[in-house]
Amino acid sequence: MWQSPIAPGLSWYQASVGERPEYPAMDGSRAADVAIIGGGYTGLQAAYTLAKAGVSVVLIEGGRFGDGGSGRNGGQFGTGQRSYPEELEEEFGFERAKALFDMAENAKAYVLDFARSHQIDMEFVPGQLNVEHKRGTEKDVRKSVEITTERFGYRHMSFMDGAETAERLGSTRYYCGTRDVGTGHIHPLKLLVGLAKAASDAGAALFEMTKAKSITQVAGKTLIETENGTITASKVLIATNAYIGNLEPVTAAHVMPIRSFIGATVPLDDFPDVIPGSEAVADSRFVVRYFRKTRDHRLLFGGREAYTADSPRDISSHIRRQISELYPALKDIEMTHAWGGSVGITMNRQPFAREVMPGVISVAGYSGHGVMLSNYCGTLFAKSVLGDNTELDLFKALKIPAFPGGHRLRSPLLVLALSWYALRDRF
Repeated sequence: MWQSPIAPGLSWYQASVGERPEYPAMDGSRAADVAIIGGGYTGLQAAYTLAKAGVSVVLIEGGRFGDGGSGRNGGQFGTGQRSYPEELEEEFGFERAKALFDMAENAKAYVLDFARSHQIDMEFVPGQLNVEHKRGTEKDVRKSVEITTERFGYRHMSFMDGAETAERLGSTRYYCGTRDVGTGHIHPLKLLVGLAKAASDAGAALFEMTKAKSITQVAGKTLIETENGTITASKVLIATNAYIGNLEPVTAAHVMPIRSFIGATVPLDDFPDVIPGSEAVADSRFVVRYFRKTRDHRLLFGGREAYTADSPRDISSHIRRQISELYPALKDIEMTHAWGGSVGITMNRQPFAREVMPGVISVAGYSGHGVMLSNYCGTLFAKSVLGDNTELDLFKALKIPAFPGGHRLRSPLLVLALSWYALRDRF
């Protein structure tokens, strides 16, 4: 079975999907109205929407579709933006905060409708629990639910006290939380495979194993050099997220790749008390732990004590240790799969969307909240090209600071910062 060259481990997602459809590498130069670099959710949604509208589009992916974060993530939707609604209002005021919240809800509806209309069985399971790992947060959590419900009009969320949290988790390690029945979780690679097929069927020219080497501009056109030829286009979308590398310096200065890891257990048929409602779970740590059960009752558990750019030799042991902290009965559970990938984050954990060169838009930095937003941003980019939607401007207007330290220091500084936050999560 295919082993991704850009991310460690064989994922349960890939094993459960089997052999994915293959797309050719680009062979020779091409010209198009729009060129897209990156074959994850953002790029493929843009390609689908543009091709469906009759725009000529060429998309290239350095690996295979699904090798990056879109095919290897935790599969959780969430609700709203990465920040809580009250935090958005404090920073932006109510009107703009409400627009950003509604944008995320539009994203949720879009992905669900897209999968339904294209008959993609992405294994959607409703429900999410957001749980607190520290004492003394009950008042703030109750207030957040009240604001989300009454002020932002989202009436699918309820407060859980300690007893309900323990019952719904099957663990006593968290003190309270929220239950959200208006969201859920998916099999991300199944969505990605179906999305690529939809884009190809719509007429987009899709190429795997075709890495962009450079982007230049000549006489009002943008040229993308690859090992297999040059793409010439009037407009370009950079949709590489955490895998930007040195391709484009503005994006690279604002979007940092960090490693996250997931393990899959054998089916938990002998442990029915573990998340009996099959909701997705995310905790309140800065270095978040996220977990859920699959359709066949495996526990998928993601997280790591400190983020670095490297991968541990034994991913399973890191994940099993965290599982056993929450579920002591699972301390010897068999791990069938363990894998990792890169997440694109920004300094303030808000998405990065910017015209980095004339006619070249980069969208990235979903900061762990991208299953819905990346899909939606792809179609919003396409609609902005078509001239019939400006919702992406909400992200373009965000002030995303560059990471300090320049090329040499920003990664070590980030490791120090995230290790510090991981330490704070313990106390």
